[in-house]
Amino acid sequence: MRVEQVRGGVVEAVHEVHAAVVDARGRLVARTGDPDLVTFWRSAAKPFQALPLVEDGVTDRFGFTSEELALVCASHSSEAGQVARVRELLGKIGCGERDLLCGPHAPLSERVAQDYATRGLRLTAVYSNCSGKHAGMLALARHHGWPTEFYTRPEHPVQQRCLREVARWTDVPAAEIRTATDGCGVVCFGIPLRAMALGYARLAIADFGLRIADSKGAGPIRNPQSAIVQSMLRHPELIAGDGRPCTDMMRAHPARLIVKVGAEGVYCAVLPRDGLGVAIKVADGHAVASALAMAAVLEQLGLRPRPVSLGARPMVNTRGEAVGELRVNGGLEQQKDGGPRTGEE
Repeated sequence: MRVEQVRGGVVEAVHEVHAAVVDARGRLVARTGDPDLVTFWRSAAKPFQALPLVEDGVTDRFGFTSEELALVCASHSSEAGQVARVRELLGKIGCGERDLLCGPHAPLSERVAQDYATRGLRLTAVYSNCSGKHAGMLALARHHGWPTEFYTRPEHPVQQRCLREVARWTDVPAAEIRTATDGCGVVCFGIPLRAMALGYARLAIADFGLRIADSKGAGPIRNPQSAIVQSMLRHPELIAGDGRPCTDMMRAHPARLIVKVGAEGVYCAVLPRDGLGVAIKVADGHAVASALAMAAVLEQLGLRPRPVSLGARPMVNTRGEAVGELRVNGGLEQQKDGGPRTGEE
C-alpha cells in the first residue's frame, strides 16, 4: 500500500505505508509493508498513558467524568469547550495552568488556529493538544503523593509508571522499549507497529469495572468495555475535533471504532466489536497521507464507507483550481497463519 501524489496523470510523489492488524491474542491478521517496523508511538500512546489513572484509582478519587477521561486520551483541537474542560480538570486536582509543562502551540485545527489568530488570543499551555494528557499526569502525581514538579522527566515516577503500562499492554519489555522526548516534553516510546496494534487490540477486551459519571446522563460505565474505550467511544468530538480525521472516522462509524493519531505519519485504531487493533506508519511522516491510509485500511476491514473527506484528496493551486490528487493505491495482505505472536520467536 502507498499513497500517491498524482499531477497530470503522473505520479510525482509516493508515501509508503507500513501497517499491522493484530487480534487480541497477538496474531497478525493483515499487513502491508513491514509490520515489525520500530517507530515512536507519539500521541497514539495516550490511551495507555491514561490507563494508570484508571488502574490506580485516580479517576475514582477525583471524580473524573467520561469527558475528562476522553480528553486525557486526546490530541484535541484547542477548541474553546475542550480547553474549558481541561481547566476544570486541573481545578479538580488542585493544580493550575502554570503546573502544565507541555508548552503552548498553534491549534491543530486550521479553522481554530485562524480564529484565534484573528482575535489575537494569547495561547498558553492549556491550549496544547496534549494538555489533557498532562493534566492526567499531574493527577497521577497528586494521587500517589509524588512531586508535581518536573513530572515530564524520564526518571520521574509518573513517566516510569507510564513506561511499565506500555510494556504490559504491548508485550515489549520495558528495557527493550526505545525512549525519547515527545513534542510536548514527556517520554515517548519506540516499539514495533505489531506491538502497537496488539495494545489496541487488547483494549477491545479490557475491563476495569470503573464507575464514572457521564454528564449526558448515560449512567456509570461498567462491563464489558473498559472505561478508556467507553469514554473515547462516547466522545469522538473530544478525541480530536470538528474536521479532524480521528473525529471524522469515529463519527462515521459510531460505537464501532476508536482512532488515535500520533505524529510523523502514525495512526492507531481499535475495532472493539471485531477485537482488532491497527497501527500504521507512513514512512515519510506525511500527515494527510497517513489519514488517507488509515481510512483505506479501515474500509478494507469492513468499516464502509470511509468519510468523503478521507477519500482521494484534491490538490489545488494558488488559484484554488484542482490540479491533481492524493490517492491510496493498494491494500492489506491477509495473513493465513498470522506469523509469530508478539513477544515470541
